[in-house]
Amino acid sequence: MSNYDVKDIQLAEGGRRRIEWAEREMPVLRLIRERFDREKPLKGIRISACLHVTTETANLMKTLQAGGADVVLTASNPLSTQDDVAASLVSNDEIPVYAIKGESNTTYYKHIHAALDHKPHLTMDDGADLVSTLHKERRELLPNVIGGTEETTTGVIRLRAMSADGALMFPIVAVNDAQTKHFFDNRYGTGQSTIDGIIRATNILLAGKNFVVAGYGWCGRGLAMRARGMGANVIVTEVDPLPALEAVMDGFRVMPMIEAAKVGDIFCTLTGDINVIDRQHFEVMKDGAIVANSGHFNVEINIPALEEMSVEKRLVRPFVDQYELKDGRRIHVLGEGRLINLAAAEGHPASVMDMSFANQALSVEYMVKNAANLERKVYSVPEEIDREIARLKLQAMGITIDTLTPEQVAYLNSWEEGT
Repeated sequence: MSNYDVKDIQLAEGGRRRIEWAEREMPVLRLIRERFDREKPLKGIRISACLHVTTETANLMKTLQAGGADVVLTASNPLSTQDDVAASLVSNDEIPVYAIKGESNTTYYKHIHAALDHKPHLTMDDGADLVSTLHKERRELLPNVIGGTEETTTGVIRLRAMSADGALMFPIVAVNDAQTKHFFDNRYGTGQSTIDGIIRATNILLAGKNFVVAGYGWCGRGLAMRARGMGANVIVTEVDPLPALEAVMDGFRVMPMIEAAKVGDIFCTLTGDINVIDRQHFEVMKDGAIVANSGHFNVEINIPALEEMSVEKRLVRPFVDQYELKDGRRIHVLGEGRLINLAAAEGHPASVMDMSFANQALSVEYMVKNAANLERKVYSVPEEIDREIARLKLQAMGITIDTLTPEQVAYLNSWEEGT
């Protein structure tokens, strides 16, 4: 193959072994792959995927390929690529990959354009950069596209904004909205992998530290829960009264970021919004404060403002930039403000991504079957797909549950019986 751009094709063998290791923890996707291999529901469909290039994503790509799809993969974040995985997909599976860990923004978008050169029928996105680029710069390709899927909260927000403006030119299934995605991937996956990334980057003890979680959505809930489990004193900041109240009821301290900034030792943003940690927050932070992001884009931390405030910036550990301010205080930013769980660690555990990527695979199949009848807007994952994935996951775990008796079904469907 010549149509790829990876760091080192010689890394392929190590990547293959790690992909196989992840596959052991992805039984639902494996069952879907076996069916796809028999039925070929995606035969003749070209898919351009913009996702984190990890071992779990590799197993999704192989599942789509087994279904008959012609797949191209590019990275959805400049720091999230696992170079050995990229090499393995090219060398062992003949799937074109355009992704190099640490690539510049220029290369990142060059790779997105390379994926779009595939002239996709379907897009698969994580953050909506592929779809956004397609709509802004490659509109000549839009007539080919029948639909797409979106993996993450940030991307769904962007796509719903496009839909509201009348700018979205094809239907999208919001995989992130599936209960088997956001309940598990966002909460348990993000919670564990974010802690993993922070510890790998810093090797600090969390016990006894003031750990500030910005945003109490499903990702924030998961991180707050795991940080408390490690012995940290967790503070939550929010702009929405409902999750703020929930955080209080869950036993966390809740306060504005300007107050949390004065006492926090470790900060992590998970909101999907811009400048959640801003100049005024840096101005009051402790010497040695650690700042990280586990939302999709690095804009959650106002790094340009921090650079303006600093007299020196230096790399003190891999993925740890130390900014020294004029008054001598030092603030440490992890992973350039990008997704710390993928920049410094390996992303979510495979057993969690098993459900998320099962949603992706079945949503692609659903889109191929139903695109002609769908409007140009963002759709939720059909409930029957969500429940089927939950059923398969329980089956794979060896767990059985009760079923309703005919009498119970009749009772639930009636209104006559009361007290």
